[in-house]
Amino acid sequence: MGKSKVLVVGGTGYIGRRIVKASLAEGHETYVLQRPEIGLDIDKLQILLSFKKQGAHLIEGSFNDHKSLVDAVKQVEVVICTMSGVHFRSHNILLQLKLVEAIREAGNVKRFLPSEFGMDPARMGHALEPGRVTFDEKMVVRKAIEETNIPSTYVIANCFAGYFVGNLSQLGRLTPPKDKVYLYGDGNVKVAFTDEEDVATYTIKAIDDPTTLNKTLYIRPPHNILTQSELIQKWETLSGNKLDKISISADDFLASMKGFDLAGQVGVGHFYHIFYEGCLTNFEIGEGSEEASKLYPQVEYTRMDDYMKIYV
Repeated sequence: MGKSKVLVVGGTGYIGRRIVKASLAEGHETYVLQRPEIGLDIDKLQILLSFKKQGAHLIEGSFNDHKSLVDAVKQVEVVICTMSGVHFRSHNILLQLKLVEAIREAGNVKRFLPSEFGMDPARMGHALEPGRVTFDEKMVVRKAIEETNIPSTYVIANCFAGYFVGNLSQLGRLTPPKDKVYLYGDGNVKVAFTDEEDVATYTIKAIDDPTTLNKTLYIRPPHNILTQSELIQKWETLSGNKLDKISISADDFLASMKGFDLAGQVGVGHFYHIFYEGCLTNFEIGEGSEEASKLYPQVEYTRMDDYMKIYV
């Protein structure tokens, strides 16, 4: 079998552009949806043109033009959607329903990977408001996929290092604190961290793999399952800088939600589930699921010790 042709929807985004790069690196004929809605966003256009220079094909299509989506989908065997589902950027999860309908009509797609790449929404039925909308909407998309019998893979990437590691998992910043660090509870809940380039690599490995067909693929590399305290300790060893630790109880953390706007409240809720409940690691990966680092041991994933070196 040859390598599948791939269409990336949301290719200029945070994860999308990495998936385009990984798809090209793995030798897939790679298409990127170019949406007229980008208007005068020169940064997005230049990213698209850089993909073209690297060998990707740009294909025009709009969520406001059903036929254009169907025509785009007909060019490929695999569709990967990486549209944003976070409130501090843009929240477009349900737009994917139009893509599902286009895939159903085209009838040629052998694998669809919807925009997941975070926590597993199937395990978040208890999630707090207002952040639960992310999971509820992802489940609406899954239901549409499964009702139309579209072959799929759901990629659960857990905590992106760029948002959770360099900042030692502090809300409201992306770089390491210099003096004090807030601990969630005792800081000893296990969390799964992932390098974004590795997420893209594992995703592309999975698209032609029958093992991952109609399954959930968790990216939980064993060396990157760490507590917040372990993460901080690694940073202190690397930087030589000892930080004051301030523990926040679960009740106080949830009470802080009142002082935030909607995007901040969503963030507080998600952090609560990750760092107090341990929702990323408090279960075994069982039937109907696979773990990426076990499936693809040839991928030398980035360990968080190495990831943090750039911040020193």
